[in-house]
Amino acid sequence: MAATDGIGPIMSLMSSLSRHVFHPLWDLKDGSRRLRILRELERSQWLALETLKARQAERLSQILRYAAAHCAYYERIFRTHRFDPEHLRLPAFQELPLLTKANIRASTDEILSREFARSALGEHRTGGSTGVALTTYFDRDWREIRAADALRSDQWAGCFHGMKIAALWGNPPLPKTLKQRVRALLIDRFIYLDTIDLNERSIEDFIARWRRAKPEILFGHSHSLYMLARYVNAQGIRDLRPRGIISTSMMLLASEREVIELAFGCKVTDRYGSEEVALIACECERHQGLHLNIEHLYVEFLRPDGTQAAPGEEGAIVITDLINRGMPFIRYRIEDVGVPSERRCACGRGLPLMERVTGRVADYLKRRDGSMVAGVSLVERTLTAIPGLEQLQVVQPSLDDIVLKVVRAPDFSAATEQALLSEFRTVFGPGINIRAEYVAHIPQERSGKYRFSICRI
Repeated sequence: MAATDGIGPIMSLMSSLSRHVFHPLWDLKDGSRRLRILRELERSQWLALETLKARQAERLSQILRYAAAHCAYYERIFRTHRFDPEHLRLPAFQELPLLTKANIRASTDEILSREFARSALGEHRTGGSTGVALTTYFDRDWREIRAADALRSDQWAGCFHGMKIAALWGNPPLPKTLKQRVRALLIDRFIYLDTIDLNERSIEDFIARWRRAKPEILFGHSHSLYMLARYVNAQGIRDLRPRGIISTSMMLLASEREVIELAFGCKVTDRYGSEEVALIACECERHQGLHLNIEHLYVEFLRPDGTQAAPGEEGAIVITDLINRGMPFIRYRIEDVGVPSERRCACGRGLPLMERVTGRVADYLKRRDGSMVAGVSLVERTLTAIPGLEQLQVVQPSLDDIVLKVVRAPDFSAATEQALLSEFRTVFGPGINIRAEYVAHIPQERSGKYRFSICRI
């Protein structure tokens, strides 16, 4: 839609000034290398896969040698398993025990590098899927590389630093001090919809601010984007047209992607990462899978027996961070499940692909025979196949009980419930107590994210 009031051109000019003037000046003030690293990443993404893998192997050797020399935890682990970090052999590396969240909580002091005072490190605190807090640490180099990784993946969605962004986020970081307000005006140019308070009133207020601010990018939790898109479609709103959409923090269901793209007339770029190890993978403009960040991570996909999953086969995702020396993460089980790929993307980037993230370990449901069911996939299948369902969350308190929390759509009928219960009985077998519980909405986590399935066993 052409701007007739002069706001559109002014905002584009402001985005250009922010990108080319304010961002570089702010980095200069802070002594930051973030934009220099970004320029290197813009070039290196086009290197051949073999070249990138050789760099990855060298960085893997470096972080293993570093951890052996500076971290009591890894000194003990390597010695116990007779692993020699000076002469890296992948089969031996892949036999090292996995680092878990429980290990981190129990051994934080030993995992931290002796080279850094804890007070000199940055800190992340997350609640996690179980609600048990996890605190991790990172050095300054890791923080700047993390920021540059995100900026490069943003570009694949048409988003360049300096653009104004409409963001759907829980507990958004609103500026309080004068410095924060100046930074928000010149650098971090966001308007927020707080997903902790997602309702018709807050959405209408957000849309009004969108129309005034003219953001160029839409960013947020996948399911929150979907809920906004449903409202936009239902109201027949057609003037919210971002240049790009970035979906993050949750699995993006194919059915949700369709609704979001219809609402905003723009492709969705799916991004995957975590607070502990930052960006793991992201779609490019071809949307043919997610490019793995092998320049800064070593990523494994493991079968239940600990062997490496084959391309196209689902596996638990295990990450070795090649950069963070403050608190090295070596073979960290991130508690997500995904599918590796041997396909090459038509975009020409050397970065390899993973097919998709298929769920979190905590979201897998359990049958009586011990087999597992991907809760997210089950939710997606039922939502797309059974009319009358607006939202669905599956909660499994025990092997014998499953509760389906259902938000009814206008076309809900008795046949909807019958079909839904029948589908779950087919999946879980006879003798399971499956019941529907009707709710006005599915509550978010404290972070503002949603969970489609919750296994409490």
